[in-house]
Amino acid sequence: MVKGPSPLRAYAAVTAAYWAFMLSDGALRMLVLLHFNQLGFSPIQLAWLFVLYEVAGIITNLGAGWLAARFGLASTLYAGLSLQILALLALAQLDPAWGITASVAFVMAVQGLSGVAKDLAKMSSKSAVKLLAPNGNGALFRWVAVLTGSKNAVKGFGFFLGAALLGLAGFRSTVLAMAVILAAILIAVLLFLPAGLPGRAKSAEKWSGWRSADRRVNQLSLARFFLFGARDTWFVVGLPIYFSTILSDGTVEGRREAFFLVGGFMALWIIAYGLVQSLAPRILGGADQSLAQTIENAGSWATRLVPIPVVLALAALIAWTSGPLWLTLVLIVGLLIFGFVFAVNSAVHSYLILALGKRERITRDVGFYYMANAAGRLIGTLLSGVSYQAGGLPLCLAAAGAMALGSAFTIRRLRGVGA
Repeated sequence: MVKGPSPLRAYAAVTAAYWAFMLSDGALRMLVLLHFNQLGFSPIQLAWLFVLYEVAGIITNLGAGWLAARFGLASTLYAGLSLQILALLALAQLDPAWGITASVAFVMAVQGLSGVAKDLAKMSSKSAVKLLAPNGNGALFRWVAVLTGSKNAVKGFGFFLGAALLGLAGFRSTVLAMAVILAAILIAVLLFLPAGLPGRAKSAEKWSGWRSADRRVNQLSLARFFLFGARDTWFVVGLPIYFSTILSDGTVEGRREAFFLVGGFMALWIIAYGLVQSLAPRILGGADQSLAQTIENAGSWATRLVPIPVVLALAALIAWTSGPLWLTLVLIVGLLIFGFVFAVNSAVHSYLILALGKRERITRDVGFYYMANAAGRLIGTLLSGVSYQAGGLPLCLAAAGAMALGSAFTIRRLRGVGA
């Protein structure tokens, strides 16, 4: 437990900053996706808009751990918020008169900057919990669950906010308003974040050593890669485009209603996911369980995730001859179940990386772990666009099932990996 500023006060300040960032991140994702879908971009072109965002995450997480070790977690948190403001201001300069190639290249670059910002903020916030949480009594698991769960609930609201504001105020006005609000949040964090937020190494941190020497951290990171690939394979492009297609009648009013409905469902999914994450310690039988028991639970819950996208893929395949209404109802129920099981898996992973990571190099271990997370999201994003365009929703969901199987297989091997 850190000495100096009140750990609870520092934790509250970090959480508030992370909330503000993720609200803008969720809103920006829905703004970009729905705005460019409305302009007629294909699923693959939409996927490309997010590719650099995920590539930037892979690179940033490796560098962010080193930067935090050298300059402290507060510095990387401030940098993340500042870069997100710059990304929003840049996106507001997008000209509708540009061609598709120029638009895609510009938005990819801006999304890449936003990806750097997101992972600087995420690594800073998650690492701070390891250093701020009290020792014993399951405090680490509880603090991680609250931070992660609340963050995703806020991001879910951002999904809805982005879709709603796109329909009400338009693309450019919404982006500029988000930049102004986030700038105000950054000023507040600069004023109120307690001095002495930990994370900086006692001696100069070398760039080498980005990959953990602990095989358990590496194995967990690989499981995280597959887990988020399983989600983003249907979440990023496939499902939003499917819903917006069947819900819109092609008119301006119809598109606006579709924005609200698609954004509403995505927001509901993320908010529910965040709430389940915050309750994960209770769902798993208490935050004070042994590390071995938590690893055992991780394997069990990963296995439960696998059949859900597979069953939904079969339902989608059958529904081609049954009409979209039946499939839509099945998808809503099935993906909410997927979200529940996925949330427990994600929460367990978030606890395990902090429990297994070494205190003296926690920013490096967390950075490597979230590098794997970003790589999974990258593959999932590409699969989402390619599989949806090649085989529609059935192929999209089947690919998600394959990624979920990879996560289950990998996390179960963690039980046999020594320190």
